[in-house]
Amino acid sequence: MKLHEYQARDLLAGFGVPVTGGGVATTPAEVFRIAKEINGPVVVKAQVHVGGRGKAGGVKLTQTAVEAEDAATRILGMDIKGLTVEKVLVAEAITYQKEIYLSAILDRGTKRVVMIASAEGGVEIEEVARTNPEAIIKLPAHPQLGLLDYQARELAFQIGLTDGKQARQFAQIAMAVYRAFVETDASLVEINPLVIRDDGRLQALDSKILLDDSALFRHPNLAEMRDSADEPEAEQRARAADITFIKLDGDIGCMVNGAGLAMATMDVIKLYGGEPANFLDIGGGANKDKVKAALQIILSDPTVKAVLFNIFGGITRVDEVARGIIAALEEVHTDVPMIARLVGTNEEAGRALLAESSLIPATTLAEGAQKAVEAAAHGPDNWRCVTIKQAVSCAARCA
Repeated sequence: MKLHEYQARDLLAGFGVPVTGGGVATTPAEVFRIAKEINGPVVVKAQVHVGGRGKAGGVKLTQTAVEAEDAATRILGMDIKGLTVEKVLVAEAITYQKEIYLSAILDRGTKRVVMIASAEGGVEIEEVARTNPEAIIKLPAHPQLGLLDYQARELAFQIGLTDGKQARQFAQIAMAVYRAFVETDASLVEINPLVIRDDGRLQALDSKILLDDSALFRHPNLAEMRDSADEPEAEQRARAADITFIKLDGDIGCMVNGAGLAMATMDVIKLYGGEPANFLDIGGGANKDKVKAALQIILSDPTVKAVLFNIFGGITRVDEVARGIIAALEEVHTDVPMIARLVGTNEEAGRALLAESSLIPATTLAEGAQKAVEAAAHGPDNWRCVTIKQAVSCAARCA
């Protein structure tokens, strides 16, 4: 889950990170009031989950409260890459000498939280990695003790902060970023840039936080911060139904129970020359309503030319999945071919329920993937063909 810049700023401030003054506003009048309180130059920044805000005109530097209000009038309601600006951050504009990059991220290779810092801040860290990888310093935190004081100071020295006072302040900020990462169950906490002001103090100008969706149940206050405006409707519906769904670029819809099985299903589809249209895990113990919601989400994608059900009934009962499929097909009329491989608990009852349906049966994952690839390639006219040979024959007749 992405946080807006103003949300990340306020969250980091709570952990002791020095941030710019200001606040968030939804109307030009609120912008005027905040700018008046700052009583100096301010930056008015559109709050949308998309890059390129500045190039699109969504970031304006203003000198007075009146100018800030005028800028807000132009920015609020603006369309930036398909997203409407509904909020702006009014932040104190400051002068500074240098920009630094600082972040905390989980490194799956070392299985540790890694602090990343660079003296080349203010630009995308990916660009720094491409043009000057030596400028990026990585420091793994201790897996049990966390980021230690001496490590944070060492990180400061490695990016060239030789002044003792600045190095200590950087270390304090790095420790705060680490705590924020751990205590919010984040997947990324980033300050870019962290600037050195004219008086030598460090201050965060822009921050970014990504939260782990799977841990939000522990943080209801953070879950309330979600802005779904930039999320595809299908992903919003999936989250509401407690379904794990990710849209992909292929044309074979997948409904699977279990993340590992879902990954294997996509691999086998690609093995036989197809491309999965989604990752979808209905989870263990999926009931009829959940299966129905999942199928409706898959079929809402106009690029889907075939659907493969791969259900292994352990906790999930195959007959319950079958009832969900039938219920969904009663409401969603489609000619998209559907292939079903259902094995496990109550599989005989599940197959009996689907026997009178139009679904193409498959006994193995390999067979199901092959049939899905063939069905997607030959179109809906062949969706009642139950073997690859029949599908090819039917395609010849329909040509």
